Parts: sequence; structure tokens; C-alpha cells
Amino acid sequence: MAKVTFIQPDGTPRECVNFEGMTLMQLGVANLVEGIDALCGGMMQCATCHCWIDPAWIEITGRAGEDERAMLESIEGVEIRPESRLTCQIQLGEELDGLVVRVPPEQPGV
Repeated sequence: MAKVTFIQPDGTPRECVNFEGMTLMQLGVANLVEGIDALCGGMMQCATCHCWIDPAWIEITGRAGEDERAMLESIEGVEIRPESRLTCQIQLGEELDGLVVRVPPEQPGV
């Protein structure tokens, strides 16, 4: 298990504990983290689970792959940063214990 902290747009931290095999999106949805909407259910088709990985963690989580980056770049009206990721594409494990992610103030289509 690993603890993950979601930082809400207002700066409020929300600490959640995951179980092996979960994605970051599943953890956010299961814990009712506001802003992790996941409308497509984790199929990388809507980008409503977009987050910003804390810069200290981006090398551990990895950067967005080609398909994920294309999805992120296709959304309008949402700030995309170098540390932007879709939470459905991040598999959680012990190596991510202490992970910090920021939830953007807006998600596409929401």
C-alpha cells in the first residue's frame, strides 16, 4: 500500500491509501476526490482525470506517453503542463508511497 496526497484546487490536501493494482484514477474516484471525474472510466478517451504530478515525483511516475500526450493536447480550456498526466494511466505501487498530485481547477467538458 502507498499513501497518495491529492491537493485540491483550493490547496486542501486529501490523503488516500491505495491497494496494489489500483490506478491513481481509481483511487481518486473511490475516495470521492473532487475533480477526478473519470467520465470514460479509465479508457483514456476523455481526459477528465487530468492532474499535475508534483515535480518531485514526475521522474518516478514517468511522463505522459505519446497517446496520453495527444489526448492531453487535444483538450481546450484546461492548463496543460509538462507534469500533466491522466490519472488512469498511472499504476500505483509501493514505489509511489508519498506521491503528491494536484487537481486542476477545471477538467475538460465538466
